[in-house]
Amino acid sequence: MLVEIRGRSQITIPAEIVKNLGVKEGDKFEVIEKDGGIYLIPVVVYPKHEMARIARLIKDTETKKSRSGSKSYDDIDKMFKDMGINLDDVQN
Repeated sequence: MLVEIRGRSQITIPAEIVKNLGVKEGDKFEVIEKDGGIYLIPVVVYPKHEMARIARLIKDTETKKSRSGSKSYDDIDKMFKDMGINLDDVQN
């Protein structure tokens, strides 16, 4: 698909791509320039205190697992749910 750069270095992402990726107004993207191309990568931004909380939970889980040989996860959604994080409620 062909797009045109507008004033203030803006482009419009075609509706089909927006729909396919499920992105919406306010979503954030990492912008990378590489090998003559521009890449947009959708990202989720967490507050620093939440990342510290998640890191503590992971460390605690690893410590408990090494002591008891207990729980491991094959499903990241289940892991976050057990950590008390509902990914459906995450807002940017």
